[in-house]
Amino acid sequence: MSTATLENPPAAAPEEIKSFTVTLIIRRFDPDVDAEPRWQDFDVEMFPTDRILDALHKIKWEQDGSLTFRRSCAHGICGSDAMRINGRNRLACKTLIKDLDISKPIYVEAIKGLPLEKDLVVDMDPFFASFREVQPFLIPGKPAEKNKERVQSVAERARFDDTTKCILCAACTSSCPVFWTDGQYFGPAAIVNAHRFIFDSRDDASQVRLDILNDQEGVWRCRTTFNCTEACPRGIQVTQAIAEVKQAMISGKVS
Repeated sequence: MSTATLENPPAAAPEEIKSFTVTLIIRRFDPDVDAEPRWQDFDVEMFPTDRILDALHKIKWEQDGSLTFRRSCAHGICGSDAMRINGRNRLACKTLIKDLDISKPIYVEAIKGLPLEKDLVVDMDPFFASFREVQPFLIPGKPAEKNKERVQSVAERARFDDTTKCILCAACTSSCPVFWTDGQYFGPAAIVNAHRFIFDSRDDASQVRLDILNDQEGVWRCRTTFNCTEACPRGIQVTQAIAEVKQAMISGKVS
C-alpha cells in the first residue's frame, strides 16, 4: 500500500438526508364560496431544510391549485409572505420545518387585523395608508449644494440604522393587540418608518412627523407588549423605537 493511500483515505459517502411527512392545517377562505373561514389539512413530504413556503408551494403545485398566498423573493427581503405559523407572525420563507415540532400539525393562517381577501392573503391597503401618512421620506430644509452629497457622520447614521431594516411585511403591526381592536391605530411599522426619518440628521421635518404621531391613534396607543419586536423578521427593536419617539415628544428634542 502506498504512502499516499495511507495519508489520504477515501472520503466517506455523505449521509442521506431523510424526508418525513408533516401535516399542515391551513385556514382557508374563498369569498365566492365560504361564508366563514374554515380549516383544511394537508399531508406533505418534506426535508428538514425545507421551509414553510416550500410546503405551501408543494401543496399548491401537487394537491390544491386554488391555495392562495403571496410570495416573491423567498429570501426574507420582500416581506410579502408574512403569515401566522403556529400562532406566531413569521415569514414563510424564513421558517424552517426542522425548527417546528413536526410531531404535531403545523397551523398556518393569514395575519390578523387586516381584511381577509382569500386564504392567506389580506388587504394591505390600510397598512400602507398608515405608512404613507407619517411621510416616510427625506424632507430637507434646503436644496443640497451643487454636486455634493448630504453628508452625515457615522454616529449620526448609526442613530437610526436599526429602523432602516424594515421591509414592510406587516408582521409587527398585525401582531399588535391594539391594532387588532382599533383599525385607526397607526401601528408599529408606520412608527418605525417615522422614527427612521425623525432621527435622520439630514431631515428637517421631524416635528411634522412627531405632531402626526402625537395623536390619540398615534404612539400613545402603544401598550408596550413587545409582540411587535418578537414578530419582526429583521430583528428590529420595534418597541424601543416607539419609546424613543415618545421620549422625543416629551422632551421636545431629537438627538
